[in-house]
Amino acid sequence: MFDILILVLALALFSILAFKQISAIILGPVVAMFVIVMARLPMFDTLLGPYMSAAAGYVQKFFLVFFVGALFGAIMDETRAAESIAQSLVKLTGGRWAAPVVMVITGMLTYGGVSGFVVFFAMYPIALQLFKSANISRRLIPAAISAGAWTWSMNGPGSPSIQNVIPMRYLGTGSVAALVPALVGMLAQLVLIFLWLEWRSKRLTKKGYVFEDASLAPLKVPDKKHEVGLPNPWISAIPALLILFTFNVLKLPVEGAVLVGIITALALLRKQRDGLEEWIHTLNRGALNSATAILNTAIVVGFAGVVRVTAGFDKMIGGLKNLRLSPLVFVAITSAIAAGAAGSASGGLGIAYEALRDTYANLGVNFEYVHRISVIAAGTFDTLPHQGAQITLLAICGLSHKEGYFDIAITQIVIPILALALFVIPLCTMGA
Repeated sequence: MFDILILVLALALFSILAFKQISAIILGPVVAMFVIVMARLPMFDTLLGPYMSAAAGYVQKFFLVFFVGALFGAIMDETRAAESIAQSLVKLTGGRWAAPVVMVITGMLTYGGVSGFVVFFAMYPIALQLFKSANISRRLIPAAISAGAWTWSMNGPGSPSIQNVIPMRYLGTGSVAALVPALVGMLAQLVLIFLWLEWRSKRLTKKGYVFEDASLAPLKVPDKKHEVGLPNPWISAIPALLILFTFNVLKLPVEGAVLVGIITALALLRKQRDGLEEWIHTLNRGALNSATAILNTAIVVGFAGVVRVTAGFDKMIGGLKNLRLSPLVFVAITSAIAAGAAGSASGGLGIAYEALRDTYANLGVNFEYVHRISVIAAGTFDTLPHQGAQITLLAICGLSHKEGYFDIAITQIVIPILALALFVIPLCTMGA
């Protein structure tokens, strides 16, 4: 029991330190050393072995995906193409359903290949405008943005997200694996999140929480960093649509599909940057973003690599097996736990497949179902308070966990779990 308690304490420590806004690059090795000491593992052999092997293996497998994704995101951000698409969609709603509309627009951008971290910065000023016009509490902005980036657009069929690509590499499945359960699960998440955000908007307004809220920190107004005008929204959407087409129809690897989007964006949006020097700045920014993003994730994956070699991890997995769970439920639970340990859906999936791929195969589960269930499940416990992306987004929005995390948890933990339990797993059980 103590061996499992070590892992619980490690996650609690990770969360507490993350609340203090300590970098994941520090947290990964520090909490790994805590686990090593408590589990009585050899310190340097474990750090240089399982820790570095897990971190380096993740970089080797997925650096190019992060690289091209970050380049594309920087182009879509600095040319204002993402903002153009978003504002054109906002006009269609006439200012109604502010929070759900922010969620839908964010999801459409990320489904088109724009990096979630880039979407955070692109969507925040748009969300502010919408929420102010509707006089809705700013407390919902983080949930509206992150729910669009990290739920149905991340785990839906055909998504070019890293989370949908990882099982393709490990399991040999396609991007639209388990198509029917995937579509139903995606729609269920979209509808339930839409309804929740709209209900919460009205609920908070009735309680007196509106846009101008003295209980919140002073509003951070985004800098007007762009002087260039907005590009045509239809032209702006072409690169993202090409990514989806080449990835899902032409079956290019995701790196190739996003590269097609980058080249197309450079051609169509060339006038949005003032000369070669500005384009070099944009591409440099994207390259640096990719290095930061994958390093943050890989360092935490290293921590999960240490967790995997502890006695507590083996006992936890053995305990789950002894519960005689349905194989599909076992896939969901183990994927969610691995993502929670890693503080990352993509990192957790890598850990789960490395440790349990053969176990999943021995259970006789169709790998297409493993793909879809594990991707949705990994997007649940990865949203525990220690997740770096949520900390970043809350900081952008000028909110604390106390002010903004509740709706993040509902939209990204509770609702995906409901979609899994009520729709996806039953449909997979029936062989849909």
